[in-house]
Amino acid sequence: MALKFHAAIHLSLQLSPSPTLFAPSFCKPQKLLKSSVKKTHVCQSSLVDEQQQQISFNEQENQLINALIGIQGRGKSASPQQLNEVGHAVKVLEGLEGVSEPTGSNLIEGRWQLMFTTRPGTASPIQRTFVGVDFFSVFQEVYLRTNDPRVSNIVRFSNAIGELKVEAAATIENGKRILFQFDRAAFSFNFLPFKVPYPVPFRLLGDEAKGWLDTTYLSPSGNLRISRGNKGTTFVLQKKTEPRQRLLSAIGTGTGVLEAINEFIKLNQNVAKDEMELIDGEWQMIWSSQMETDSWIENAGRGLMGKQIVTKNGQLKFVVDILLGVRFSMTGTFVKSSPNTYDVKMDDAAIIGGMFGLPVEMETKINLELLYSDDKIRISRGYKNIVFVHVRTDGTRQK
Repeated sequence: MALKFHAAIHLSLQLSPSPTLFAPSFCKPQKLLKSSVKKTHVCQSSLVDEQQQQISFNEQENQLINALIGIQGRGKSASPQQLNEVGHAVKVLEGLEGVSEPTGSNLIEGRWQLMFTTRPGTASPIQRTFVGVDFFSVFQEVYLRTNDPRVSNIVRFSNAIGELKVEAAATIENGKRILFQFDRAAFSFNFLPFKVPYPVPFRLLGDEAKGWLDTTYLSPSGNLRISRGNKGTTFVLQKKTEPRQRLLSAIGTGTGVLEAINEFIKLNQNVAKDEMELIDGEWQMIWSSQMETDSWIENAGRGLMGKQIVTKNGQLKFVVDILLGVRFSMTGTFVKSSPNTYDVKMDDAAIIGGMFGLPVEMETKINLELLYSDDKIRISRGYKNIVFVHVRTDGTRQK
């Protein structure tokens, strides 16, 4: 017995960049400005090259940033391969000569955005509660050259709601280490004229409220910092982010996604055309401009949810996890029809549970046009002008 379903789809992929989930809650439908994305072809690496010059990351720093692209939950949901790539890039930078005494440099001062952390379950209360949630933005402020030196952790819930700020008195122990002791915290809600105390009795915590933070790498540009804490946690923080990171951040928080996509495209409008390939690997959809329909099988068959697996031998697979141990799988083939376009036919579908499978009679035809693609990000536009954003989840392709 087979379930029957038929769909004829015209799909064209456009750009691609947080970010973890099989059906992420931040895949919010929005309308893309057609005038901003009309047949814009871009080179695969041109955007990154341009931004490297503007933001001043060196080669080794860019290797770390590239390893972070596509990791969601700031490391909480990273795969073993992704963690290995980040760990290797971190060690490379820690072995280089950045700013020799970071705590004595003005470059360490200011607000830093947390991009990645390890061992979030053993860190501070603010980390355990909020760091793994992409919908929130997390920052660390370092101000050591004042009458009241402080290190503060900040969770920005949204521009409409406000933030939580947990502050610690800080002292410099040496050129790399900052000693701190948490002593106050409060919620600042935009809809209230006063602050709401954070219910943690820091004075009663004693040594639990104390710690230290070593800066093991501070970039000469002051844009990137690696720090390690007394509980064994590694932090990667940035003052400035590149366009792919800004796009993923916008998707993660659910704010300004269209603006981020349009900025991404505008930055590449004047770049020469280049032939692109449908890069093999596992690609998770994290955002779509299309509202999902009532039929999950239509959503799955049209690529509106789940993961895409691209192989080198011209096969494409849609995979959607339904329940624990049960998934929808649809396999097809793709053939290049023009420099940036593929003809795709999906015609082998089934609902699979363990060793058993229920065939589904289903056919989907897709005209796939690539407008931007690199080893980490792909953004797409297609059926009914739907825009898709996919991120690579199986690490960087080996060249």
